[in-house]
Amino acid sequence: MGSVGHINIKSFCVNPFRENMYILWDEGRNCVIVDPGCYDSSETDAIMGFIASEGLTPKAIWLTHGHFDHIFGVAELERSFHVPVWMAPEDRFIVERDEYYARGLGLHAPDVSFGTKDLADGQILRFAEDSDSPSFRVIATPGHTPGCVCFYDEEDGILLSGDTLFAGSLGRTDLEGGDYDMEIVGIMEKLMVLPGDVEVFPGHGPATSISVERTSNPFLQPFNEPWENDILSENNDLCI
Repeated sequence: MGSVGHINIKSFCVNPFRENMYILWDEGRNCVIVDPGCYDSSETDAIMGFIASEGLTPKAIWLTHGHFDHIFGVAELERSFHVPVWMAPEDRFIVERDEYYARGLGLHAPDVSFGTKDLADGQILRFAEDSDSPSFRVIATPGHTPGCVCFYDEEDGILLSGDTLFAGSLGRTDLEGGDYDMEIVGIMEKLMVLPGDVEVFPGHGPATSISVERTSNPFLQPFNEPWENDILSENNDLCI
């Protein structure tokens, strides 16, 4: 658990794919839950116990994309807290097929009975109605999935990158709906232009920063070509 600017952040590594879900809260104890991939009751209980122990009030669930490892716990948390679930509409078809993909890997099917509210590029999300509440801008970065988004808090220098950008790597694009060229363009034109000291909290693996990825991520160097997806797939076998 740590804090960045006016925001507190707690990460949880969940499910067999070691997905990073996040709880972020402000000084008023309003919180949002990002990519709750809780696979079983023990993981869900840990999340709910943390929220209760910290005296937090959940206001929303934000999804960076619709892959099953990022949505396993959404339905239960939505029912428990009665909060809206925000996701880009382009990923609805992925959620509808998550049962097929999860079962194909020997996992139980996620509960996809939750409803969603549509995210759009450039949309501003706040923890609460209060104008002083932290605000995050939605940055559409299709490529890993058609509806992949990142959430950016300019004031506090925080980027929740989902599976678009990892420390030293990128999201794989060899799954249904993936597009390597779109992902690279989105990262280069929308993420690498952010200030270098922006802290990046990805959907898998350790946190990083824009400056580190700008200067050392091997997949963002000149002359990368789509054949490098083979390398991406090998490096990100556990990153759905």
